Amino acid sequence: MPKWIGNRFGSVVPIGPGSDAGSAIYSLFDQYYASRQSGWVTPQTGLTATGGVISDYTTSPGDVYRAHIFTSSGALNVTALGDFGDTIDYVIIGGGGGGAANGGSIGYETGGAGAGAFIRQGISSPKTVSVQPYAVVIGSGGNGGPAGPASNRTGNPSTFYGLTAAGGGGGGYGTPSNAGGGSGGGGSYHPGGPNRPGGTGSGDPAPSPVIANGDATDSPNNGWGHDGGNATASPNRGAGGGGAGGAGSPGTSGDADGGLGLKTAIAGPNNDGIGAPGPAAGRWFAGGGGGVIDWSTNGAPPNGEGGGPGGPYSGGGDATGPFAARNGRTGTGGGGGAGAGGGPVEQNIGGHGGSGIVMVRYKIASVATAKATGGAISFYGGKTIHAFTNSGTFATTSNWSAGNVEYVVVAGGGAGGNNLSGGGGAGGFLTGSTPIGAHPVQTSIQIGSGGALSTSPIAYPNRATIYGNSGTPSYFGTPITAYGGGGGGTVDSNNAQPGGSGGGSGGGSTGGPSGAPGNKQTGTSTAAPGQGNAGGNTPRSGSYGAGGGGGAGGAGTANSDGGVGGVGAPVPATFQNPAFILNTFDPSPYQFTIAAGGGGGKNGTGDGGVGGYGGGGDAGNAVNAVKSPGNNAIQNTGSGGGGTGHSPQPGYGGGGGSGIVLIAYPT
Repeated sequence: MPKWIGNRFGSVVPIGPGSDAGSAIYSLFDQYYASRQSGWVTPQTGLTATGGVISDYTTSPGDVYRAHIFTSSGALNVTALGDFGDTIDYVIIGGGGGGAANGGSIGYETGGAGAGAFIRQGISSPKTVSVQPYAVVIGSGGNGGPAGPASNRTGNPSTFYGLTAAGGGGGGYGTPSNAGGGSGGGGSYHPGGPNRPGGTGSGDPAPSPVIANGDATDSPNNGWGHDGGNATASPNRGAGGGGAGGAGSPGTSGDADGGLGLKTAIAGPNNDGIGAPGPAAGRWFAGGGGGVIDWSTNGAPPNGEGGGPGGPYSGGGDATGPFAARNGRTGTGGGGGAGAGGGPVEQNIGGHGGSGIVMVRYKIASVATAKATGGAISFYGGKTIHAFTNSGTFATTSNWSAGNVEYVVVAGGGAGGNNLSGGGGAGGFLTGSTPIGAHPVQTSIQIGSGGALSTSPIAYPNRATIYGNSGTPSYFGTPITAYGGGGGGTVDSNNAQPGGSGGGSGGGSTGGPSGAPGNKQTGTSTAAPGQGNAGGNTPRSGSYGAGGGGGAGGAGTANSDGGVGGVGAPVPATFQNPAFILNTFDPSPYQFTIAAGGGGGKNGTGDGGVGGYGGGGDAGNAVNAVKSPGNNAIQNTGSGGGGTGHSPQPGYGGGGGSGIVLIAYPT
């Protein structure tokens, strides 16, 4: 006699011995019941809404939340209310300000930009919603220098639910006064006039418990924000921009770091691509940009670091002396780093502010008998899916009864090479099913990093020994290891790197023309079957374009104007949860296609090869611009970075995308 379970529509379906459960159609929420052995259980449901990038996660002791992440403007469209009430939690962060720089020949110590305001409500005063759309506007970051009033660099506000998070203030430059904002920009030293104080933050100071754990209390309606630091004349120093969690450091402190940001767990407990690293675990946002201590010094330190102290926390940009400053990280509201005077104008521009973000969450279920923990957990088609975008542990509990698990393991992709270079190869792509032993049991998960870009174009005589960095392995327990994608080759050199998928050949009229092989352990000739494909060759004709990197679904191609990266591979249907899109970069039907190769560079002006569908980076355009970089691959797709051109500017390739591990089993 079969048992029965109610579904969300008020009907019942059979389960257990004697039932036809395999042919029953389950709704998204039918898996939320306490036990398959306890007879009648009616699952509860949460709000139903669309908008933004959606993911589910589980918190201790087993509440399930759905998060909507908006990094571009849109709407949270609530279509139905559920059993857990009509309340939401949210965070609204304005766009960060742009850092300052001087475009002239006199060195100025300029100020880092302030972060966007950080509005956090919901922990003690949650807001209610009804069935209707709620508009979301995401503020863009302020433009970096080079010169002019700081008000020209103010970030733009973000809005949601009738509240506005102000943009961050621009970094200080010379005589014009500094700009205030959600957090104020840092002040600047000016040899021909008085030193500039930091801009005033329009937000309220954050209490220290919030800095400690990020979710301790609500912010007021105008959010959290702090003042920028003050510049000094003896010694001559600029100052850091203010952050949501602290003021910018003044020049007297000797570091000019941007103010600390804040963290929040609304988007989930793990830092997996949303937010930025910080001084403690979690997702950090709205750090200030670093200021300039010494305009003539190349690099930081000794110049200020974004969102300090101690590192480029919370998305704030770093100041980099007479070279272009770092931008605030997209989707964090971080302030841009300061540039400086001296050197060519195009190398002095301050960093742009990071765009803002809106994050909304609500409870959709309670799981009383969780079978496993680890990663971001979602539910689809009767399966529980664990998505690891950072290294961690997949741990089963004593409730385990699922048998084998399905998996996808993708390694980090390779970087494009430098100087008329091949695209990076995709990280190895493995999928299948496996038993995982007695329970409870813990299995280590490693997420491979993408090959890092190298931002210094190489000298032609050094071409044979310098190539794109390869990605690193991902694994689901060491027996299941995907190998990193190979780095792209360099002009007139047969040095593309083998890997899960191989890097594309460097371009040029002489030297070896071959792309590197795939299905190899990274950088070696050791076989690793079933992981990917070879990089593309160079045709040695026309404009001698470089080869595209190999992808999990196809080899890179050859073209005189730069080869196209190999296409990625789709993950199995089990993992194609429409609420957890893996690839937001490429059009339909490629939202669940990952591990693509990067495009190969073109010799001369114009576009090179494009990255393969699945997140591969496009090649850089060798125009009369500094360094003509290739495009980075999309993170957590394991795709390869784009190569770059040679003439008239020797460029550098884009970085590879980090990997991902997905695990699924019957709920």
